[in-house]
Amino acid sequence: MPLAVAALSHAPSFGNVDPGGETFAEINTAIDEVRAFVAEYDPDLVVVFGPDHFNGQLYSLITPWLIGAVAEGVGDYGTTAGPLPVDGDAARAFHAAVLGEGVDIGRSERMKVDHGVVQPLDFVFGKNFTQPIVPVFVNAIGLPLSPMRRVRLMGEAFGRAARAMDKKVLFLASGGISHSPPIPRWDGAPGTVHERLVAYAPSPEERQEREQMIVKGIQAIADGKAPSDPLNEEWDTLVLDVLRSGDLSPVDGWENGWFMAEGGSAAHEMRSWIAAYAALSTAGPYRLAVDHYWAVEKWGAGFAIQAAVTA
Repeated sequence: MPLAVAALSHAPSFGNVDPGGETFAEINTAIDEVRAFVAEYDPDLVVVFGPDHFNGQLYSLITPWLIGAVAEGVGDYGTTAGPLPVDGDAARAFHAAVLGEGVDIGRSERMKVDHGVVQPLDFVFGKNFTQPIVPVFVNAIGLPLSPMRRVRLMGEAFGRAARAMDKKVLFLASGGISHSPPIPRWDGAPGTVHERLVAYAPSPEERQEREQMIVKGIQAIADGKAPSDPLNEEWDTLVLDVLRSGDLSPVDGWENGWFMAEGGSAAHEMRSWIAAYAALSTAGPYRLAVDHYWAVEKWGAGFAIQAAVTA
């Protein structure tokens, strides 16, 4: 069977902060293109690789990656909340198969995911979607991180496992390219931050207050009233070009410190894209069906949307 990828950036600012000009309309048109691509591909199952922002995955048990056999969305930034339509049998089969490939991966029967996993699902399938999924948390901000080569190998293991199933599988990737939001780090942080990184469980009111604060911060950047690290369009293009090429061997040489220095504090979210394209590559050459990129200065983020399928 063929394999396919839908890869979309996510952003708390989506629908909350005007990126200016025609950008928001163009992004929505590109999402429509991916939605049509997925409808034509008609997957039986969607494996979604995505990060978390210390909402569902905390230092109480941080892992490089994790499969959810049962999962719920925390519902941040208006994304689908509550139990998600996870195909538990498929998730457990992927868990066994990826472990069998020699890639150590955990499994959760009570997984929580935030907008890093859910927002692109909402983009493609609509709020409160029913499409069977297998969520895979890919750590992008909980330092230290695994070598990038391991991300490629993890993705390839998923690809071979998918090809062994009697299902048409779509790999959905979620993550921004160059962007550098403030992220709490464990090393050197005070005890109050350590507690937040281990046991964050806000009330709905506390979560809403925090989200409003973050959106206000992005709006201040958009209004020119707050600084933001500059985007790195050249680096964004370099990363996207490797994914477009079908030759993922350069990924092995991407050192973690270089990746963050060039792309910013949250650039490692692109690990989800690398895993998805590595999975797709196991079925042979592929072609891009959707391919868009914006350097959205007012969001302080490189934003891309792609879709690809086995050639």
